[in-house]
Amino acid sequence: MADVTGKEMDNLTFRSDTVLSDVHLHCPNKSHLMVRLNAVGQPVFLSYFKLLWNTDDQASEKYARETTTEREHQYRSGAELTSKDGNNLKYEKELNTEGIEALLDEDGDLDVVRRPQRASDSEAEDLMRDRVYPVILMKGKENAFEDEEQECICSSVVKIEHTMATPLEDVGKQVWRAAFLLADYILFKRDVFRSCTVLELGGGTGIASIIMGMIASRVYCTDVGEDLLAMCEQNVALNKHLMEPGGGEIKVKELDWLKDEFCTDPEALYSWSEEEIADLHDHCTVIMAADVFYDDDLTDALFRTLYRITHNFKHSCTVFLAIEKRLNFTLRQMDVTCEAYSHFRSTLNDLENLHDGKMKYSVEPIKPDFCQFLIYERIEQLELWKIIADQLT
Repeated sequence: MADVTGKEMDNLTFRSDTVLSDVHLHCPNKSHLMVRLNAVGQPVFLSYFKLLWNTDDQASEKYARETTTEREHQYRSGAELTSKDGNNLKYEKELNTEGIEALLDEDGDLDVVRRPQRASDSEAEDLMRDRVYPVILMKGKENAFEDEEQECICSSVVKIEHTMATPLEDVGKQVWRAAFLLADYILFKRDVFRSCTVLELGGGTGIASIIMGMIASRVYCTDVGEDLLAMCEQNVALNKHLMEPGGGEIKVKELDWLKDEFCTDPEALYSWSEEEIADLHDHCTVIMAADVFYDDDLTDALFRTLYRITHNFKHSCTVFLAIEKRLNFTLRQMDVTCEAYSHFRSTLNDLENLHDGKMKYSVEPIKPDFCQFLIYERIEQLELWKIIADQLT
């Protein structure tokens, strides 16, 4: 790593197939510690995500509620903000069209003179969205991280190793907003998940499973790829102090949606034992997944996996799916569309309408107005869905 300079890392090169999560562009960390290169040569960073809630502090929970209300007011209404000095900052909502005819050029087009940006506009934007350009810290400079390291000794910070820009096939190595939404819901409904056995599909860096591990009895965090699973396992180890008070356990396992069977090869690092498969089938009552609906074939494979697994469960199961609706311009449609989201909704509808005499699935949306315990932008495109899977036979 000595041949990688901070200057080089500050100027990341993006190719046409590079994907970068908004969490890493607009996150609360002022600096990122590059800790290593992974097996495929990608830089791995360590970020700290502070919980706005402490299980032993009711005042912190009240603060989380107040913060959620304030952030929703800032992000969603946008009508009026208050600056640090108490002055109100108002957005101009309407265009004064009086005398607009005088602004037309000789061809009838509107000729608008762009006004300079006011200082108040810039200040309002800062309040609406805290844009952070990360400073990359190299190995050997950990002393610059001492303050955050001290903060992470407490039980209110989640430490996550992740990458920051990857090809599409490696997006699981980044942290995504929908995982934060799911984590918020877990903390908000902690009594629902207490002492449960839980399966996460497409766990990625493991942040949702780590939060669930603070409350549930056992969590099977699954994904594919040894490098990704090793990163997830490292994140579980980094946050074991969060799970110790409740006695929760997280097992990192391989689960490929494109295969019909669990990996039981004893030579594979993240394979399943027969006892673990039996434990999952006999005790699991919750399945969850966050931001895994970006490819139609993988979406189909996930729903097939859901059906296969829930059909083998001993008990009824509740599934929680978090998704971010992403708008993309497509040449095929020549328009801005949400094709991956549309396919997800269509497949979800097909699942609910399934009548095979074996399973019944009931689907309902969960309104995302619950408390926010992690710092991120809860944009209106974030959605959470609940599926109740009941066996008929």
